[in-house]
Amino acid sequence: MKLPSQPAGSVADADGPEDRLRRFVTIWSRTVFPVTATSMTRQELERHLLPPARDLSDALHARPFDTAPAHRAGQALVAAHCTDPDALARSLGVVDAYLVLYCGTEDPDATAEELRARCSRLQHAMAAGFAQALRERTLAEQESIAHSALSARSDAEHALHATESRFRAVFDGAAIGIGIADLEGNVLEVNETLTRMFGGLEQHVLSRNIAEWSHPEDGPHVWRLYDELVRGEREHYRVEKPYYRGDGTALWTNLTVSLLRDAAGVPRYQLALMEDTTERRLLNLRLRYEATHDALTGLPNRTLFFERLEKTLAPGEGSRFGLCYLDLDGFKVINDSLGHATGDRLLVEVADRLQSCVTAPGEMVARLGGDEFVALTTGPGSERKVAELADRMLAALATPIRIDGRELPVRGSVGVVEGLAGERTAAEVLRSADITMYRAKSAGGNRFEFADAEADARAITRHGLTTALPAALERGEFFIEYQPLVHLDDGSVHGAEALVRWCHPQHGVLGPDRFIPLAENTGLIVPLGRWVLQEAVRQARFWQTETPGGRGGRPLRVNVNLSPTQLHHPRLVADTVDVLERAGLEPGALCLEVTESALIGADDDLLKPLRQLAEMGVDIALDDFGTGYSNLANLRRLPVSVLKLDRSFTQGMQRHPADPVDLKIVEGIVQLAHSLELAVTVEGVETGAQAQQLRELGCDTAQGWYYARPGAPDRIHSLVLADAV
Repeated sequence: MKLPSQPAGSVADADGPEDRLRRFVTIWSRTVFPVTATSMTRQELERHLLPPARDLSDALHARPFDTAPAHRAGQALVAAHCTDPDALARSLGVVDAYLVLYCGTEDPDATAEELRARCSRLQHAMAAGFAQALRERTLAEQESIAHSALSARSDAEHALHATESRFRAVFDGAAIGIGIADLEGNVLEVNETLTRMFGGLEQHVLSRNIAEWSHPEDGPHVWRLYDELVRGEREHYRVEKPYYRGDGTALWTNLTVSLLRDAAGVPRYQLALMEDTTERRLLNLRLRYEATHDALTGLPNRTLFFERLEKTLAPGEGSRFGLCYLDLDGFKVINDSLGHATGDRLLVEVADRLQSCVTAPGEMVARLGGDEFVALTTGPGSERKVAELADRMLAALATPIRIDGRELPVRGSVGVVEGLAGERTAAEVLRSADITMYRAKSAGGNRFEFADAEADARAITRHGLTTALPAALERGEFFIEYQPLVHLDDGSVHGAEALVRWCHPQHGVLGPDRFIPLAENTGLIVPLGRWVLQEAVRQARFWQTETPGGRGGRPLRVNVNLSPTQLHHPRLVADTVDVLERAGLEPGALCLEVTESALIGADDDLLKPLRQLAEMGVDIALDDFGTGYSNLANLRRLPVSVLKLDRSFTQGMQRHPADPVDLKIVEGIVQLAHSLELAVTVEGVETGAQAQQLRELGCDTAQGWYYARPGAPDRIHSLVLADAV
């Protein structure tokens, strides 16, 4: 649904509150009029909507706040025959987009956040009023239909023609679906409303037998009631039943089926009345979500967690569970000293971190309230899994949270309960976890009470690396190795990729997979990334100085990886320009590599710094291409000049003959890239056969152990040219 756009300055040009209110009503009427079934003109509809709009405006500023006017506004829509589900959606969209804009300036004491919160509650009340009025109207229609049907049957002997005419009028003009079938289930006749409900193809409905309309979500009682009705054992029944439409989508209905008998009382037909409740069901699901999720963090709340826990604790054959109850250490100090707004932002960050680490199958994390969070794991091996879960939760809180320039340390105490389902109630389990959590807190906090040795060792190693990262950068424990990038056409060195390593005092040389994720979590990735950029650019300038024009007459280029965190850093462009200018390196000698996954779904704000760098002359490479789920059509909007094809596409070329599927895939990607004027670099080349195949397919550059393993910068031109497998 697209809302009407307003010309710039239209709100400011309004003379007063009444003018702004009428502008709001005009937008509302124009939005819903195309989907109404009313006989009113658009201007008449606008006049009809003015009183409920005034009520909404008054309710927005009322003190105390009351949502009853919004409830009546939803009823007013139904009264105006705006009963199409899209009319409600469009009305909610107008209220969400324009109520605060046009009617929110009358109360200078109200903040924008308060007005938005009130507007959201008014939308909920408006939807509830709409649903209630629509249901009341539908029930009234059903009652009228049922009464007419019974009257028609009782008067059949005396006024058959009149009864048939009356029934036909009701049948054809009813706002709910009506169908008639014989006792064998063959559909004999349906009205237009029911046909529309099933997709608009009457023959598709008439060709079906009722027995074919089963659905996986049918309750066991549905078909039992049906069998009793066709046997004449009951006169009618009413159930909620889903169906499949012709296009495969679900149609949810309130179904009432009545048995029709002849004058002698013998069952002859069955009459079905169907009310389409699909939109109402979706609305209820939305309201259910809001009732079972925390408004601040978006996590499941206490209500939903208790439902899940009670199901988990239902007696089963040896099923086990594990629960972690976490409480932040010292949160009250932060709340009292920095204010509740800062405290709320910290809770949101904590919730995000917990959600990112509680992702395994059978795991769930929820916020109980305040600074209390709880996580649940189920299944075999729960004693081990719950210890690992607690470790992940604490590790997620190890990094200070930066809010308004402050780094706020976050610690937590975790109480763990593990056992067999069915032995305790949900309240008993949660109480036990709460007591255990306080014992952990009294022992110093930032710990969980129960853990096995393996989980403890992993936690100590991870925590040690995390805490050692800042000092390691200061002590110069990081160094860079370079892996050559080779032109496939002539075998000359095109440049090199800079790969950071950590020479750890205890663990030896660590690859980036061991510490880059930790640097991402701690925020150290930004200074570490800047250091790598400085060193790589300095080395590239040294290569140009020592070997002007590079070997083979072409200048050497250096590739530097950018992490997702660096992409979001506001000084990415400024820092890159500063590093290039200080080293005296041309932008064209630098290529920044960004993983495909980091750019999936990227908006213009994220792409803006990359576009600025590309306009300066810096090459942008899309790394690990083919491992993500990005749309190939999106390549046109990305400011990239190089595709780095993931090694998974070329592994099949190590065999002889090469996998024809891999060849076709690589050939297609190369053709696509070249059509978009993108160069193609291939990673993981380990054999001469691979290199030859890639050269024939048109790839531009390659890197891998066939040419050289990552090494010191002075070995950049020392190509091995030997199979590594």
